[in-house]
Amino acid sequence: MYKFTDKTIIVTGAGQGIGRAISRKFAQEGAKVVIADTDEEAGLENEQHIRNEGFEAVFIKTDVSDTASVEEMVNYSNKKYGSIDVLVNNAVLTGFGNIFDTTVEQWDKAIAVNLSGAYYCAKFCAGFMKSQKSGCIINMASTRAFMSEPDTEPYSASKGGIIALTHSMAISLGKYGIRVNSISPGWIDVSSWKKSSAASQEILSADDHAQHPAGRVGVPDDIAELCIFLASDKSGFITGENITVDGGMTKKMIYV
Repeated sequence: MYKFTDKTIIVTGAGQGIGRAISRKFAQEGAKVVIADTDEEAGLENEQHIRNEGFEAVFIKTDVSDTASVEEMVNYSNKKYGSIDVLVNNAVLTGFGNIFDTTVEQWDKAIAVNLSGAYYCAKFCAGFMKSQKSGCIINMASTRAFMSEPDTEPYSASKGGIIALTHSMAISLGKYGIRVNSISPGWIDVSSWKKSSAASQEILSADDHAQHPAGRVGVPDDIAELCIFLASDKSGFITGENITVDGGMTKKMIYV
């Protein structure tokens, strides 16, 4: 408990879903949490929840695809809390059509948010981490970087890029005491982790759970707990790695 007292954690896309769970878990561990999101309703709601529990958090409206927005968020975070110790690049854009109907603008936006946004956030945070001679960056990839369903090209490509960006930054930033790793979630049920106006628990079937070797669909805390570990001193010898958290699904052979 309280592993991150006096540490500043930035979580992008922290208004809802996995990011919401990650931000709350770090807050419970004593961190000062920056909730960076484009959704003001979701971000402010999460900030209030964390504060109501007696922890420290601030929402900063941020578009990770906009370098000026990212730089402003990072500078404000450092000025307010005095350090930037952990960055969790979780912001994501999903929901595209098939390759014939997806527009160039949609492709560009997906890459801008999902991949370039992670680079921009890391770039500006790394400057402060370098001066501190310590830091941790966690990038959210996906099992879609390794396997696909139809019509997921923008998302899958961006997540594949995250894997490469992770090991590249780990090598570049290691000499400054900065570790960089990524997480590839599989099926994580976030239906009840949305903002109040959108939250509605999805009904999952026995078959949904049974298709996972672990026996269940994932929950946001499965990812949040790993973030806590990767950001802690207990993982000090881990960098440049991608860790898959999918209940074993990518290891399961399926014959039709």
